[in-house]
Amino acid sequence: MTMISFPSIIENFVEKPKALFIFAHGAGADKSHNFMESFALKLNEKNINVVRFNFPYMDKRLLDGKKYPPNRIPLLEDSYLLLLEKYIKNTSIPLFIGGKSMGGRVAATLSKQLLEHVKGTICIGYPFHPQKKPENLRLAPLQETVLPILILQGDRDALGNKEEIENYALSDLCEVVYFVDGDHDLKPRVKSGYTHQQHLKTAVEQLVRFIHEKS
Repeated sequence: MTMISFPSIIENFVEKPKALFIFAHGAGADKSHNFMESFALKLNEKNINVVRFNFPYMDKRLLDGKKYPPNRIPLLEDSYLLLLEKYIKNTSIPLFIGGKSMGGRVAATLSKQLLEHVKGTICIGYPFHPQKKPENLRLAPLQETVLPILILQGDRDALGNKEEIENYALSDLCEVVYFVDGDHDLKPRVKSGYTHQQHLKTAVEQLVRFIHEKS
């Protein structure tokens, strides 16, 4: 493993947790972003412990105020594993990994390993391909996984919409739940008749269902 510092973390813990979710951020927003915080607190209401953390480049951004690009996937994996090792050793409740966008991709990449004590992976807005580059697919983690994966995806996500995804060959261990008119943040347009809060509530419910089924 590359020598890296232990990531900065936020622990959102409850008194009688049913499971622990390690929740990684996306490429552009850190662990304290409103989306991350809102999701974590909603999961706390369902008795799920949540650990949010920053990848190395994000901690470096916050330290000196410069906008560094994301680290390469191998270093992001190492950072995630470093954190995961701590909680595998110190947690007796069912453990799940995942993240928003890039964070979910990193967790899914780890899912091809038989990670001891990890029950499943949750990806919120999986980046199936870069925006406007549908030919540059990132399917390998979803084809090689040995862990169950839940993908919560807006059906008009610019990084992988429903029409595209239904033509991909994914592992039978992958379950995709679509959100009507949702974008990469699951946010629908007003004309859809849905609200972002409704979709976030449903996303939490789906995540909790998955955790209960796989625990």
